[in-house]
Amino acid sequence: MRDEIVRAITADGLVKAAAITGRDLVERARNIHTLLPVATAALGRTLMAASLMGDAMKIDGSSLTLQIKGGGPLGTILAVSDEAGNVRGYVQNPHVELMEKAPGKLDVGRAVGETGSLTVIKDLGMKEPYVGTIDLLSGEIADDIAAYFVESEQIPTACALGVLVGTDQSVTSAGGYLIQLLPGAGEDIITKIEAGVQRVGSVSHALEGGLDGAGLLRAVLSDFDLEILETHPVEYRCYCSRDRVTRALISMGREELSSLIQEQGQAELTCQFCDQIYRYSKEELEEILANM
Repeated sequence: MRDEIVRAITADGLVKAAAITGRDLVERARNIHTLLPVATAALGRTLMAASLMGDAMKIDGSSLTLQIKGGGPLGTILAVSDEAGNVRGYVQNPHVELMEKAPGKLDVGRAVGETGSLTVIKDLGMKEPYVGTIDLLSGEIADDIAAYFVESEQIPTACALGVLVGTDQSVTSAGGYLIQLLPGAGEDIITKIEAGVQRVGSVSHALEGGLDGAGLLRAVLSDFDLEILETHPVEYRCYCSRDRVTRALISMGREELSSLIQEQGQAELTCQFCDQIYRYSKEELEEILANM
């Protein structure tokens, strides 16, 4: 099953929905950051949420950043999506030991913490980005995403996100959905959606059972006539490059760069999203300084 986003709307125009399947992108994040299971689940859920939200903006050159600071042992979790849902991210403490609610059930909420905040930054290419912050509801991430939409954007939302980790610590399935009410939707619509959410249950197990993104939406919204609007691939994608890192060095300013050359005689910078290491010799740093 390929990683993709599926978008749909009900025939009555009262509900819009999107689903993501993301096993490969979460597995790539696990390998890049050498994540242990609870970090895999937490970062995986955050990556997929950011992907769904970033893809929904549909503005060329836009990006969405999702930052979670829950006060738990995982520390800060951050994910950045482009306008097509391609995403990258990291977790501050990737090697937190196994935390379970019950045997085989990862306790993501306790690992993330629930005393902090969730922040969404939408960069639409305008002078200032939009920033919305809410207090965390549970640390389970899906509940917090739904709460964000209700509190910050006044959009009633159902969200489910799941990452299933195998006994070898690899990702066996990952996915999720966002279902949102449009103007005019009444209580009967909410009741039908709630029933569908309960009926389908765990997203990761539904995907493990063979459903793809479209099948997941049809299962949850089986009480509605559903029209699939689009389906397109997504991936874990980092945009770092030596040119970007060089620009970051230039942005330090002449004085700070000069101090770096004098004190260290070289530079080694690591991309926080893909762990690519960029090395600069003293001669290369001096050339950058001379050209500033």
